[in-house]
Amino acid sequence: MSLLQQDNTELDDAARGESFTKGTSHVTIAAVVATVVVSLAIAVYVIAGEKPPVVKGEIFSVTAHSMHTQTAGRDANGAPIPQENFDQVYVFTHVRLHNQSNGPVFLSSMLTNATLADGIHSSYAAPASDYDRIFVAYPNIPIPHDKALPLDSTIDPGQTVEGTVVSAFKLTKEEWDARKDLNFTFGFRYQPNLVLAPHLAVIDR
Repeated sequence: MSLLQQDNTELDDAARGESFTKGTSHVTIAAVVATVVVSLAIAVYVIAGEKPPVVKGEIFSVTAHSMHTQTAGRDANGAPIPQENFDQVYVFTHVRLHNQSNGPVFLSSMLTNATLADGIHSSYAAPASDYDRIFVAYPNIPIPHDKALPLDSTIDPGQTVEGTVVSAFKLTKEEWDARKDLNFTFGFRYQPNLVLAPHLAVIDR
């Protein structure tokens, strides 16, 4: 009788041990599943919370024209002043900007950034009126006179603006040709800057 009771006790302990083992494996599986579910939920939240850039853009062409300039030697009143000789590189950039936000954005400036041996040289793009004056001052300049992109443009939601801007650097052609990098920074009021790099070769004319 005592042997039977002892055997039953051992069987009960064994059964309880098996039950504990089963319970532990269920808890482990449940913890793994919960971790996966929480990770997926966090990923979905982060992805859903990410917003695309307010403005996206594309550079269609970049054309550079080197020019040696000599000043007239007279001021606006005709009085003689010392002449200056210097080299310039005009950089014409054809760009398209698209507002993919739900509100208007206000373009305020554009910088052309050239990385040279001594660091980054930046030049603000000229206003649209000055862009047009270049073709009056230099009628034989070998650059197409495209439509200028106004640097005070308001771009409405879903709207795309396109045009050409020009920047000038006081550099020789050799210094310009030795550049290491080139990109463009577009400034917007109340919005982060947009930096675009050309994915095409710069045309020299």
